[in-house]
Amino acid sequence: MAGADGPNGRLAGHFTAPGLSSFVEFLRVAAPDMLPGTRLLPAGESVAELAPHGTTVVAAAFDGGVVMAGDRRATMGNLIAERDVEKVYPADDYSVIGIAGTMGVALEIVRLFQVELEHYEKIEGTPLTLEGKANRLSTMIRGNLGAAMQGLAVVPLFAGVDMDADDPGSAGRIMSYDITGGRHEQRGYHAVGSGSLFARSALKKRWRAGASQDETVTAVIESLYDAADEDSATGGPDMVRRIYPLVMVVTSDGAVRLGEETVGGIVETVLANRTEHPGG
Repeated sequence: MAGADGPNGRLAGHFTAPGLSSFVEFLRVAAPDMLPGTRLLPAGESVAELAPHGTTVVAAAFDGGVVMAGDRRATMGNLIAERDVEKVYPADDYSVIGIAGTMGVALEIVRLFQVELEHYEKIEGTPLTLEGKANRLSTMIRGNLGAAMQGLAVVPLFAGVDMDADDPGSAGRIMSYDITGGRHEQRGYHAVGSGSLFARSALKKRWRAGASQDETVTAVIESLYDAADEDSATGGPDMVRRIYPLVMVVTSDGAVRLGEETVGGIVETVLANRTEHPGG
């Protein structure tokens, strides 16, 4: 790592200085070139067009937790770059992050965010609150503003369970962001990416407060189906290749990715219902 060597071959001072709970701030001192937003980009407007982009991610709260799901398609201009990309990841034990935008930069930010939360917990001996996690992510997105202005934007969706909530039933919270790092808390449900308009419209009809986990998972998968039906950049369920939306559920027991068989069964039920009632 650049900047590791100090005088007499010893580690530089920033490696041994106490009290720095933010891994991102440590990198700004020790190796700023490793932060996505600090790298110089080649000139020209074609940079963003050559980078694969992730599309639609949705989240919805239920009584006691939150569900997040993403389609599996990545696009590069008018081409399908990948059919089975993963867009939803655990941030830590009680929160998840979904990504839309430039895939390479988004994945780097996700990994850095995961390390940031783990580093804080190791240094401080306690995990960040959900509010603190959301604020840390906001700062990281703001640091990518220069690249975003050149077309390499990352627009995450963050959700988790607030372990300090007075009412366990309303512990699930959803946060969206803009490219400047602005944080916006959403009530009930939200979606980001190219198919988000159609996904939110579907959830507006299907989501309801107090719904069970199973009902919410089904509503989220249906919203991705509707998004894929209207938006070419959003991939629908691929029954030939057995590629289904990636779905994660967060409760006070932790964040869990639903198995392929479970999601596949829900997808088949949704498709059967749509065969009988194409309008939903």
